[in-house]
Amino acid sequence: MIPDRIIEQGTLTTDGSRAGVEVRLPWYRALPGSCIAEVTFTVDGVQADAESLRWTMNDRTFAIPDLADKVDEWWFPADSAVVEGDLAVEPGDTEHRVDIELKLYIPYIVTAHGVLRIEERDSKTMRATAATMEARQ
Repeated sequence: MIPDRIIEQGTLTTDGSRAGVEVRLPWYRALPGSCIAEVTFTVDGVQADAESLRWTMNDRTFAIPDLADKVDEWWFPADSAVVEGDLAVEPGDTEHRVDIELKLYIPYIVTAHGVLRIEERDSKTMRATAATMEARQ
């Protein structure tokens, strides 16, 4: 719905082995974490391993599969979430292409094929800034 605004420009951070970026909800209404079906995070054509991905919203961090039962954690359109994963990105003046793909369920729209699932993607080019990151569980 609003795919060109998923990635927050200028938010790529890295510690050299893990990178993260802020993302916005490409929908006009809040969704519970359980509606976040799949996430891919790619920098310069290299996709982060799915098992390394972490999702932070509301000051809580989750592995992507753990979001499936998070009906009490909401992602609001005005709030950024952070996606981070194992990606070797160096901070500095080099421009990096960042790609995010989100697959989300819209639970209150049911079609003949079941609950509506949207697939949105965004790409931005930006520099990475240094940050201290930890592999989150």
